[in-house]
Amino acid sequence: MSDSGNTFLGLVVGAAVGAVLGILYAPDKGIHTRQRLSDEALLAKHKFEESAVELKEKAVKTATEQKQTLDEHVESIVSSASYKADDIITALESKLKDLKEKNKKLQKNQIG
Repeated sequence: MSDSGNTFLGLVVGAAVGAVLGILYAPDKGIHTRQRLSDEALLAKHKFEESAVELKEKAVKTATEQKQTLDEHVESIVSSASYKADDIITALESKLKDLKEKNKKLQKNQIG
């Protein structure tokens, strides 16, 4: 988890703990205190779920962007290799042509 995720989680937990302590020490009837605790717990749960979803979406987006960048690099490497292969094939064809000509000359010299 990133530093911002840890910071956000710390804030959410701190807020929940602060709310619970504030409610526990506030002068109110027990039923009201328990209801407030329940409400605050549900609110903290929803906030935590939302932050978890946001972090997941960020992670998926980042992974997708990195995959896209990797795909572009691979495509560039393949394209470069293809051009180099063409250059090598052209050079080999030229050498083969030269060798065929030399072979013809040798054959003519052996016959004649």
